[in-house]
Amino acid sequence: MTCAIVWFRQDLRLADNPAWWEACRSCEQVIPVFIDDPTPTTVSCLGAASRVWLHHSLLNLDKALQSQASRLILRQGQALAVLKTLIQETGATHLFWNRCYDPASLERDKLIKAALKEELSVQSFNASLLREPWQVLKSDGQPYKVYTPFWKALVKTGITQELLPAPVSIPRPAQWPPSLGITDLQLLPKIAWDQVMMQAWEVGELAAFKKLHNFLETSVTHYKTARDQPAVLGTSRLSPHLHFGEIGPRQITFFAQQYLAEHPESSAGVEHFLQEIAWREFAWYLLYHFPQTVTEPLDQRFKNFSWEQNFDTQLQRWQQGQTGIPIIDAGMRELWQTGWMHNRVRMIVASLLTKNLLIPWQLGEAWFRDTLVDADLANNVLGWQWVAGCGADAAPYFRIFNPILQGEKFDPQGEYVRRWVPELAKRAANEIHHPRVLGDGWNYPLPITDLALSRQAALERYARIKV
Repeated sequence: MTCAIVWFRQDLRLADNPAWWEACRSCEQVIPVFIDDPTPTTVSCLGAASRVWLHHSLLNLDKALQSQASRLILRQGQALAVLKTLIQETGATHLFWNRCYDPASLERDKLIKAALKEELSVQSFNASLLREPWQVLKSDGQPYKVYTPFWKALVKTGITQELLPAPVSIPRPAQWPPSLGITDLQLLPKIAWDQVMMQAWEVGELAAFKKLHNFLETSVTHYKTARDQPAVLGTSRLSPHLHFGEIGPRQITFFAQQYLAEHPESSAGVEHFLQEIAWREFAWYLLYHFPQTVTEPLDQRFKNFSWEQNFDTQLQRWQQGQTGIPIIDAGMRELWQTGWMHNRVRMIVASLLTKNLLIPWQLGEAWFRDTLVDADLANNVLGWQWVAGCGADAAPYFRIFNPILQGEKFDPQGEYVRRWVPELAKRAANEIHHPRVLGDGWNYPLPITDLALSRQAALERYARIKV
């Protein structure tokens, strides 16, 4: 009798899940498994906010399975050892999983396949990308480093694909192996700071679909402009659902294209939205081809960049949203309270850290990875290197966002700042984005740096490595 273990990872859904579909289609018994592997696999370890999301996502997946008389088996430990134990306990003949593309997971999965291929059939699938990273290459076989040519090549491959439905019935084993309880994984913090954060979210596959269709019906038409306004609900906020695989990019592109066919007047918004999905794809593509960029700049000239050395106090003020620059503090406080930050504001706060304070981008990336519920390794690395000027398709070194002008342009009435920096709520709209000056009486910190002087200092350091 054929028995399959389906190892869930960043694919916590039942629809359009190739590994899950193939197991239910081809085997007589199917055992869904999630392994919490506490082994420190470098930066692919989950941050605190992501572990909170994972807790709730696993609960939702188990609930969906139980509605079909199945269940999610939870284990903790080093993945290969856990899988070997499960194979012995269940007599499994097949092992299925969907691929992860970060360097640590790729190496781990390669070792697991090699170790288990003599014991049972091992198959892996693509559930998290539109195309495999090795399927979109330049004519000379080299990977793209610039987004626009990558996007054009990706479109040529066909970004809209048929979807796999959720299996109608789930083959069950005669006897279930033992399982931990969700609380045994200790994904939630001991001090319950997560309760406030999670008030901003619904988690799980059904929530992801609801959010996608609501976004298409209410917001995608104006997405191209509304996406830059942090006070407006103009973005899809699907990023954490994508990160944990509660929804996949093939599903998003399929339904977006379907909506476009019925609403051609929304073409500008839908096209821009699809390009943002492809930007995520580009991030994983680059990380696959250039795995060193997890910690190193893609542009090797930046290995010689002269970062500041003594910055502990400034870094802490930035993390706590106490920089004295309103749009920066609003973003950092939104992040702390909700586990998310508006994408335009992410660029502004990253620019201040790397180009005004001259603090290495790796420290900003690490903070985001710990505090974002959508802390997607590839997106995070690409975004930080883009702003710092050292990555693919990077913002030129001389592009330094002025946070005052950015605030006035994208939050003209100060609604976003008022929401997250209440001590400035009574400021007039034409003043709200300006830092406090000495003696003006506002209960708010003085600015962390002189924006003009720090910009000039950064330009001088950037010029030293320019070729």
